[in-house]
Amino acid sequence: MDTRLAAITIIVEDRESAEAINRLLHLYGDYIVGRMGIPYRPRKVSVISVILDAPQDKISALSGKLGMLPGVSSKTVYSKEAKK
Repeated sequence: MDTRLAAITIIVEDRESAEAINRLLHLYGDYIVGRMGIPYRPRKVSVISVILDAPQDKISALSGKLGMLPGVSSKTVYSKEAKK
């Protein structure tokens, strides 16, 4: 199965979505290489970076589900090469 290395950056403006974010990340946990979250208190937001090694459809599905949560934005950057 081809997998891609990707980084999803998540900006959380509504802390009420934190539980849903963590639930989604748990569901895709087998693909997560690492994650880092940084609260930025002056702007009342949090920024989360998630590194994945997964099939492209799984990465896209996670990013899309995250972006549909209220007060949450996400963007994904992919590596150029797929791993077979």
